[in-house]
Amino acid sequence: MGITSTSNESGITTVTVDYPPVNALPSAAWFELAEAILAAGRDAGTHVVILRAEGRGFNAGVDIKEMQATEGFDALIGANRGCAAAFSAVYDCEVPVVVAVNGFCVGGGVGLVGNADVIVATDDAVFGLPEVDRGALGAATHLSRLVPQHMMRTLYYTAQNVTAQQLHHFGSVHKVVSREELDAAAVEIAQKIADKDPHVIRAAKAAINGIDPMDVKGSYLLEQRYTYELNLAGVADEHRDAFVATGKPKSNTPDEGAE
Repeated sequence: MGITSTSNESGITTVTVDYPPVNALPSAAWFELAEAILAAGRDAGTHVVILRAEGRGFNAGVDIKEMQATEGFDALIGANRGCAAAFSAVYDCEVPVVVAVNGFCVGGGVGLVGNADVIVATDDAVFGLPEVDRGALGAATHLSRLVPQHMMRTLYYTAQNVTAQQLHHFGSVHKVVSREELDAAAVEIAQKIADKDPHVIRAAKAAINGIDPMDVKGSYLLEQRYTYELNLAGVADEHRDAFVATGKPKSNTPDEGAE
């Protein structure tokens, strides 16, 4: 359980996330993940990083139960800062990052994947942002790197998911495979990158980030500003408490027969 890193002789470093039951990460784990990814990129022996997860799904975002069980705003601030650090680490990693997505990839998972260089996913993978249902905002910045603008807005407002097959159609996902084939598919594309001159690949990563039309760090911080406002207004707590209690979003639909 936790964050682990392994490297092979081909220059591929694999970072694995394992936080049962659903890979909803506590605040400290986001910072740990960020450091693991950055450390891999700093290692001259690493030519490419694979980010993968064990268990039922790739990532379920922040640990809302931790947040609601903590007095004050420390857990909220920690989760927001941790997510920003982990998302930035994927983007700033000195070598390309290949993500291998199994099952669900929601909330913070979209932040990780949206900042990655290459995405492979299982045929049952879904991607989405339930933030609106949790009284929060965030990672629209990263979802907009995966789907067209108006689809992003629709998915964001409705908290609906998009499938791996749809993202493959848009060109965001490189390859869709079965769960049994996922790790091999990630290694296959990672090896093609690792076989290139590492000096050129590192320069290519820096160059591509340099010409990126979107400031992913600044735009995500803007989203977080509104999340803090919702928390100060007490709106976010209502939604998170409802989720912790029932496992479902807080409903704003009046009970049948209510006046």
